[in-house]
Amino acid sequence: MEEAAIEARFETVDSLRIGLIADTHMPGTIASLWPQIYDGFADVDCILHAGDLHVAAVIDELEAMAPTYVCAGNGDLDVRHHRLQERWEGNLAGLNVGLIHRFPTPRRADEARLEKKLTQHFGHTGLEVVIYGHTHLAEVHSVAGRTYINPGSPTLPNNQSTRHGTVGFLNIRPEGAEVELMQINDNGLELVVSHAI
Repeated sequence: MEEAAIEARFETVDSLRIGLIADTHMPGTIASLWPQIYDGFADVDCILHAGDLHVAAVIDELEAMAPTYVCAGNGDLDVRHHRLQERWEGNLAGLNVGLIHRFPTPRRADEARLEKKLTQHFGHTGLEVVIYGHTHLAEVHSVAGRTYINPGSPTLPNNQSTRHGTVGFLNIRPEGAEVELMQINDNGLELVVSHAI
């Protein structure tokens, strides 16, 4: 009941700032999230995690900052939490958004393959934004009017050793939407990609 009310609230507003994160791989990487993530996500309305948490405690850590929606990754087979789903989709400030862990990288897949995978995972192709993880590579692509976002990994960027990685933001406003991909560094978060939707 509480979940439906939260989603309804997000659907009826005209502006949202959404934190995007994936592939935290905790506690094998770090014991708790980098403090820069806490600072960066302090003003978000909700958080979307694209899987490979490895422990449910990550959800609770994020949920303490903002309502959090999470899809399961291939490393989450034994993770149990009421927020964890195989896939998630919702209307966020008028934008139809889908969340999945494993999805073809748009720079390597043509439009037909992307549409086929959307139908397999979500049962339709009506999403305007798809957020995915798995590759640990932060990137954003627009294909046939749809935006695909991978926020990368905050702890294992580019599948390297534990270090500062990346997170993202989806900003939705009446005048349009924008994706920001951010590099975590010692001083906070640094913008590396800004992409209009």
